[in-house]
Amino acid sequence: MAGALAKARDAEDALRRAVDAARARGHTWQEIGDVLGTSRQAAFQRFGRPVDPRTGEDMARDADLLPGAAEKAVALLADLAAGRWAAVRRDFDARMAAELTTEKIVDVWAQVVGLIGAYERMGEPVALRLGNHTVVNVPLHCEAGQLTGRVSFNDDGTVSGLFLLPA
Repeated sequence: MAGALAKARDAEDALRRAVDAARARGHTWQEIGDVLGTSRQAAFQRFGRPVDPRTGEDMARDADLLPGAAEKAVALLADLAAGRWAAVRRDFDARMAAELTTEKIVDVWAQVVGLIGAYERMGEPVALRLGNHTVVNVPLHCEAGQLTGRVSFNDDGTVSGLFLLPA
């Protein structure tokens, strides 16, 4: 198991270096996304290093991310796909708990399944810092299409946002 994990990390590092080299040679995010079989936005979110235009500083500092946010987002979205509605809502902050009822979650998930079929698998989560939140985007692959599950976290680990976005 440890050997497989080390190989996966090595492969991810090699892929990141290849993307960095492609960007340095002038390739666009669209071209990189096409090679990776994803959208330009997904490629940028996974590998991009946005720079704050006000300060010139890197905006994607891992140190600023909520620890374990990617894993928490994956678990929440797995609960959603499995129909474990109470588990989906378990870590909602007060505003989310008041606004996003179990019935609303069930209704939206039923609409998703009606449009693009049953859930099949997840892609790699991408975590980034946006303002006072850690946001995690996770590709969700379904029978007839895909979407992005987006989970936003407050710094205390509570869920401040849950979105299902077109891919």
